[in-house]
Amino acid sequence: MRSLETAFGATAQRGVDIAIGLGATYADARVLDMAGERCSVRDGEVEGMSQSTSIGIGLRVIADGCWGFAATRDLDATSVESTARLALQVARSGALLGPAPPRLAPVDPTIASWSNPIVEDPFGVALEEKIALLVAATLTMRAVAGVAVAEASLAAWRRHSLLVTSEGSRIEQRIVQCGGGIEATAVGESEAQNRSYPNSFGGDYGTEGFELIRRLDLVGNAERVGREAVMLLHAPPCPGGVTTLVLDGSQVALQVHESIGHPIELDRVLGMEAAYAGTSFLTPGDVGKLRYGSPHLHVVADSTTPGALGTFGFDDEGVAATCTPIVSEGVLTGMLTSRESAGEIGMTRSGATVRAQSWAHLPMIRMTNVSLLPGSAGSLDELLDGVDDGIYMETNRSWSIDDRRVDFQFGTEWAQEIKGGRLGRVVRNATYAGRTLPFWASLDAVGGPDLWRAWGLPNCGKGQPPQVGYVAHGAAPARFRNVQVGTP
Repeated sequence: MRSLETAFGATAQRGVDIAIGLGATYADARVLDMAGERCSVRDGEVEGMSQSTSIGIGLRVIADGCWGFAATRDLDATSVESTARLALQVARSGALLGPAPPRLAPVDPTIASWSNPIVEDPFGVALEEKIALLVAATLTMRAVAGVAVAEASLAAWRRHSLLVTSEGSRIEQRIVQCGGGIEATAVGESEAQNRSYPNSFGGDYGTEGFELIRRLDLVGNAERVGREAVMLLHAPPCPGGVTTLVLDGSQVALQVHESIGHPIELDRVLGMEAAYAGTSFLTPGDVGKLRYGSPHLHVVADSTTPGALGTFGFDDEGVAATCTPIVSEGVLTGMLTSRESAGEIGMTRSGATVRAQSWAHLPMIRMTNVSLLPGSAGSLDELLDGVDDGIYMETNRSWSIDDRRVDFQFGTEWAQEIKGGRLGRVVRNATYAGRTLPFWASLDAVGGPDLWRAWGLPNCGKGQPPQVGYVAHGAAPARFRNVQVGTP
């Protein structure tokens, strides 16, 4: 693969130099060469196939105490110079509104390159092989009596970037990501039931090569997925009441995403951002003081987690990937920060969380791998032990949470009663509800390292104009006491 430094380093530097020469106090240029591929199959037939490539440059500047941003897909010197001038105009137009000048937390100038390790390039695997895998998975699900629709999909992305800053950083990165999943739909007289693997809403994804998809064994899990979808049609409704709740790792991951990941984004906390996920119930003064949950709650934002979807070498501000404690023994200890938001509250370093969907998008704070650390329960049976009466829930079906990330309700595809410390009958349409702080305060136990894994979410929306972020959440099954399940 060609070097972006060799091909476009001088052009990117020229854009930065133009901006500084015209009065910017800071400037960066980010060249991004992207490729994507997605294929989907429904009932043994190819439903969709897309391949895309895109390359361009985005320039950020600070001028007259205000940010400006502009981007272009034309990488010739003239276009890049014009784009730099446009970014200056945007900044100076914004400065007329009189915002306080941004204070950037310092970062050491870095010259580096980084790429994630892969065993098998997903773009090197023949399309025919990928489609054959998906066809086989859907036909296996459809062979189960009662399955009406069977779907399967795979996706892969390649991101090759070069960041040049006025502070002297020059960073080139190559990141390869992929994943996929399957879903069976069974239709009865009055309702339909879905069952997914390895997760709902497209499956599971990571910063890995095609070895991830082979490890998922979609075909090997297809028959079970089909059977469970049909089983749900005949299951009784989930009973309502306040009880002990045990969640599988994938549902814990989404719970972390919605009720911890979004509220700790410091731009939301400071009122700089509200689109899509709303604001936050937190304040900067809560750090080090607020009890977020029980002593079993340990959360980190770790962009160094091997293979996780939110892993990288450097963020889009040139800050090296790091692990930031977010909640320690139940107490809030950190937030997701940019150089600007960190500087705003007097921090000496950004948490390396700033990323953009493409060269045409303005970088902003995004979750990395916001993970619940493993506990001590060595197996699911240990989490069930001692639960005389409760509910086990698995695989998200629906979610709802208010703009400040306080009141929530989640539904899952699969649930089973817990009786006498053992899983019992399957129940359908299971839901649970609560408030963020009391819910995490009810955390009673967390599965250990053997049960922990990072779950990738490639569809986290944020910003206006909107952009999608690739994030992950490490989690293991966990137990919560006195939770409202079903209908009150």
